[in-house]
Amino acid sequence: MDRHVSLLGILASLWGALAALVGISMLLLAAGAMAIVDNPQGERVALAAGLTAAIFASIGVFLLLWGIGHLWVAVLLRRRQYLGRVVMLGLAVINLLVFPFGTALGGYALWVLLSHDGRRMFETSHPGTPPPETVK
Repeated sequence: MDRHVSLLGILASLWGALAALVGISMLLLAAGAMAIVDNPQGERVALAAGLTAAIFASIGVFLLLWGIGHLWVAVLLRRRQYLGRVVMLGLAVINLLVFPFGTALGGYALWVLLSHDGRRMFETSHPGTPPPETVK
């Protein structure tokens, strides 16, 4: 199961990097649309360009935060921290809606983190959890 958690961390970091890259691209497109708004000859298209810039900027900020969240949780998963498991479970449920790659990542994350061995890997890092008993 250790290999699956490591692979999940790698996949989450790749997914996060891709989302952050798309977010940066959307912010650059928003800047381009704002350049049309600031153009004195573009008075007729100022409303459409402004609306486009606002939509691109909001999508870009969301995707940038989404990507950074996945990169952060990937680090937590690699360190086997309990918070990483909890946050990744939440992101996995949302990722199920992003067809097809997010669905695959979300399903894999749920399978890995909800299995008995996957749960046990993160128990020792949970605050307040007693250490696992050793068999004599």
